[in-house]
Amino acid sequence: MATFHFDLVSPERLAFSGEVDQVDIPGWEGDFGVLAGHAPVVAAIRPGILTIITGGQKQKVIVLGGLAEVSDDRLTVLADVATSLEELDRAQFADSIADMEGKLAEKEGDELDLAIARLDHYKSIQQQLNTTAMH
Repeated sequence: MATFHFDLVSPERLAFSGEVDQVDIPGWEGDFGVLAGHAPVVAAIRPGILTIITGGQKQKVIVLGGLAEVSDDRLTVLADVATSLEELDRAQFADSIADMEGKLAEKEGDELDLAIARLDHYKSIQQQLNTTAMH
C-alpha cells in the first residue's frame, strides 16, 4: 500500500509525524479517510477519535477540534487538543462532560445549539472509549 506523510500538531506539541497508510478523521461534515493520492482538501475537525493506520497497526488519538489539510501527498492536522488513549484521564474527561451539562442552562440561541453539539461529540467519544473495541 502506498504511504504518505502525516503530521498531527497541537499547540502543546507535535503529537505524530511519519509515513502512514491511512488516517481516519472526524470531520464536522462527516468522518472521512485519507489515503495516498487523496485530492487536496481543507476540512474542519469535530471532537472525536482520529485513527492512524500504519503497517496494519491502528493508533487512536482523541482530537477536540481543529483543521485538516491534504496537499501533495501530505496530511497535516492542526488539532486544538490531541491526546492518545493512553494519556487520557478518563475521570477528568467525564468531569468535563458533567461541567458542560451543568453550563447548558446558562446558554441560549446559537450559543446553546453549539454547546449541545459539542457536548454530543464529547459523549460520543466517551461512548466509544467504553466499548470493548477501543481496548
